[in-house]
Amino acid sequence: MTIRPIIEAPDPRLRVKSTPVETVDDDLRALIADMFETMYEAPGIGLAAIQIGVPKRVLVIDLQEEEDADGQPIRKPLVFINPELTDPSEDLNIYNEGCLSVPDQYAEVERPAAIHARWLDEKGVQHDEAITGLLATCLQHEMDHLEGILFIDHLSRLKREMVLKKLEKAKRQKKAA
Repeated sequence: MTIRPIIEAPDPRLRVKSTPVETVDDDLRALIADMFETMYEAPGIGLAAIQIGVPKRVLVIDLQEEEDADGQPIRKPLVFINPELTDPSEDLNIYNEGCLSVPDQYAEVERPAAIHARWLDEKGVQHDEAITGLLATCLQHEMDHLEGILFIDHLSRLKREMVLKKLEKAKRQKKAA
């Protein structure tokens, strides 16, 4: 497993639409292992392959909502290959989202509270489920990456420009340090 560099906005590679996975094989499973390693190291709760420069329709999620007796997060890794979302609910949730490709920037985004999803897992097994809560929000956020969309694209132009200016300022300060 390898920790890979995460591409950051405004890199144009984040705007590439990802292509479907043709075969679930050992090479893909190695990519998935790298994605989890990279996501956990960052740390984050979701990562799309495009965020590490691979324009394939693969994403990983681990909400890490529970902790063990030592206070360590309990890992429940989920893999979504060629995911499709349908039947978004009319009920909406607002969640303060962040993104590993837009580091240290957060904003409230409104998304459907429930969705229906179809996908393959890392063994090539088909899943078809209704999804709600934080997982629904995270899955929609990561699915946006597969379409070349960032969470800041859901903001008003003014808020989006403010986030991008903060991001650029942070990058300049990091280089100067």
